[in-house]
Amino acid sequence: MWGMLGDRIGLVRVMRIALVIAGIAGVASAFAPSVLVLALLRTITGGCFGAVNPAGLVYVGDTWPTSIRQRALVDLAAATSFGVAVATAGAGALGDWAGWRVVLAVTATVALTLGVVLRRLPEPPRKVPSGPLQALRTVLRERWALVVLVLVFGEGALVIGVLTYVAPAIESLGFSPTVSGVAAAGYGVGVVLFSRSVRPLVGRLSTTALATVGGILLIAGWGVPAAAVTLPTAVVGGLLLGGAWAFLHSTLQNWATSVVPQERATTIALFAATLFLGSAAGTAVAGPAADAGAFPAIFRVTLVASAVLAVAAPLLIARYARRPGANGTFVQ
Repeated sequence: MWGMLGDRIGLVRVMRIALVIAGIAGVASAFAPSVLVLALLRTITGGCFGAVNPAGLVYVGDTWPTSIRQRALVDLAAATSFGVAVATAGAGALGDWAGWRVVLAVTATVALTLGVVLRRLPEPPRKVPSGPLQALRTVLRERWALVVLVLVFGEGALVIGVLTYVAPAIESLGFSPTVSGVAAAGYGVGVVLFSRSVRPLVGRLSTTALATVGGILLIAGWGVPAAAVTLPTAVVGGLLLGGAWAFLHSTLQNWATSVVPQERATTIALFAATLFLGSAAGTAVAGPAADAGAFPAIFRVTLVASAVLAVAAPLLIARYARRPGANGTFVQ
């Protein structure tokens, strides 16, 4: 919905509207009188926050040439992950100190502030939009777009979905929520650090090679905690998974912005939705094992599945580069 709306009223306007609504719902969440009301308000908040990152991706796609677009996408991923790292570590500490309502109020205030600040961001030129159903049909008829969606679903499940259980795994060892949150924040730190390595490599290495590096880091990232669940292995594993995200996810993002350029907003909307669905699926599938405290088993199964993704993604990217009519703008 948000992606299609961006085609009609503008990407910056969509981001500002979404942030303001999320901020208002966030403030209301801090004063929620019951779990039911809180769940409803957080659903609204999440739905609005879900517009911001996809709109940012489309903005990059509309304003950066394909040959160097991944550099901007890496910067965007680094900024996002830095925010996730700060929020993961800060929410636990702030929640321990001041309570969960204060945590929600702080994030709501940040959202409202950004909704105002973004008015300074220039709006990229808008094309005449096609109908929403026509846009969906155009994207879903492109088999390579479907390949990208399948890959990002798997990535969402194996990285974001299972990453949810790193902090509980550390808590199960007797550490406090604050320490567990800081350990889990290693992922965000890893994205920021490895992003500095990806940026100069864009244009020098093929996207197949970048995805291969990301796959290797993905295997290593889950291999460490799969061997032993400890505080150090959680931190190291998180750092490596951050590297996997910097290399692999930015490559998939670049692919998504290029695969159906005439319907970029709709493609990115589907890309983001599929990522979130994959994340939810990964969390749900691992949930029963997590409830039983079987965190080593979760990480070992994730390691095996990650190996499949690590092999499949570079092979499919290489095949895309060799497709009839390929002009080398995505894969050099």
